[in-house]
Amino acid sequence: MIQILIIDDHPLVSDGVAAMMKGLDYMQIMGACKSGKEALFFLKDHFPDIILLDISLPDMDGIDLCEQIRKQNKKTKILGLTSTNEAGIIRQFLAKGGNGYLLKNMERDELIMAIDEVINDKIYLSKAANQKILEQYQSVNDAVKSTPVLTRREKEILQLLYEGFNGPQIAEQLFLSPFTIETHRKNLLQKLNVNTTQLMLRYAKENKLI
Repeated sequence: MIQILIIDDHPLVSDGVAAMMKGLDYMQIMGACKSGKEALFFLKDHFPDIILLDISLPDMDGIDLCEQIRKQNKKTKILGLTSTNEAGIIRQFLAKGGNGYLLKNMERDELIMAIDEVINDKIYLSKAANQKILEQYQSVNDAVKSTPVLTRREKEILQLLYEGFNGPQIAEQLFLSPFTIETHRKNLLQKLNVNTTQLMLRYAKENKLI
């Protein structure tokens, strides 16, 4: 029996996944958590085979949560389950210990295929996510191991930060959530190997990234 934990703050997602798994006698949802804090508490005493993890949680960056879970548990497989399809975010998720990446518009067959693949120690990317990765890298392995170039979206955000816009203003201008903008900012800090936005902008200017 494959035991599955869902970490997502929207009950409709959990309900939808449960409906997709109806009739599958070898898969079982063992729990659903609505926040990173709740998930970490749950995982102290429970050991799911698969975690379906939303990247956009209300209290924690899903990429950081993936890393924390991976440090605590090397065996559980972690599948990203999100609406965000950006190569930089997919790369970071895989680099932090994720085993695959699904978009929330998936069909039932794809969800089942993804679970079966990662259970067998393979990386699974949805077709759209795989396309995003291949636009930037030669392969998934290259994406995880190599230093990436900036994506178009990251360049946009970097330029707007340089022009003096803050996170909420950038989110409004690009029609994205503030959480997504903050995730991009953190990814940029890591990519450019700096720890403050000021240093990031200085480095970007000196290296003609903006």
